[in-house]
Amino acid sequence: MPRPARFRPALSRRARLGATTVAALVAGTAVFGVGQATAEHSVPRTDKEIPNLTQVQDKIKAYYGDTVTADGEHYASPHSNYARQVRGIEAKARAYLSKALARHDRAGKQSGQAKPAIVLDMDDTTLLTYNYELQVGFHYTEESQDKYLAHTDMDPVFGMNRLVNWAHSKGAEVFFLTGRKEAQRDWSVRNLKNVGYGVPLDRRHVYLKNKENPPAYLPCGATCTTVEYKSGTRKHIESLGYNVVANFGDQYSDLSGGAGDRTFKLPNPMYYLP
Repeated sequence: MPRPARFRPALSRRARLGATTVAALVAGTAVFGVGQATAEHSVPRTDKEIPNLTQVQDKIKAYYGDTVTADGEHYASPHSNYARQVRGIEAKARAYLSKALARHDRAGKQSGQAKPAIVLDMDDTTLLTYNYELQVGFHYTEESQDKYLAHTDMDPVFGMNRLVNWAHSKGAEVFFLTGRKEAQRDWSVRNLKNVGYGVPLDRRHVYLKNKENPPAYLPCGATCTTVEYKSGTRKHIESLGYNVVANFGDQYSDLSGGAGDRTFKLPNPMYYLP
């Protein structure tokens, strides 16, 4: 889902799908039953080490509670296992933020004290790309993403708009940090507004990747890896007088590199971004 809606490696979409499955298996969170293929080598020695792509896609659809409309559009179900897992993560985040933001209030908002902030990735953290992925058959291209985003709003990740608005009402500054390219800014902001993110969405609060004119605070410039780009931007946000109390993302590369008191990983079995 989007990136370079988040910055994407030069792998085919199907290759990314396979890489995700391999990563899950290696981590001990296999999605296959007893007796099915497992991956043990970075370069498979036989076909038996490679998960069957069709079966993986079927499991992804089942996990998201694939719902097909009369005109053939695919959407995730709010009653799916995906939605239930997301709600559990959001509940933990809300409990944590309640305490973290209350601590800031008890400190009396002393002069010079860093203001609490939360940083959120966009694709599959705040906006759900499932419909787009099904439209393109899990085969991402910049062209197809541009065409989709220009005319279509992605649904919010279940409950994330409510969590974000609540955190903002409790005193957290909200920043969106995405690998989407700068040219997609207007579409992205429109989408966030239209699906209920009622927080400031100006350039101070929404960061997109600008390879043509990278900001001076990123020493790596146009060559930043995802981790360098995201952690460097969080450090920049903190340099403006904020303390990132929570960082949300669906990829581990969204969360690595420091500059954040606590991280919250949203589920995403559709692709892997290093």
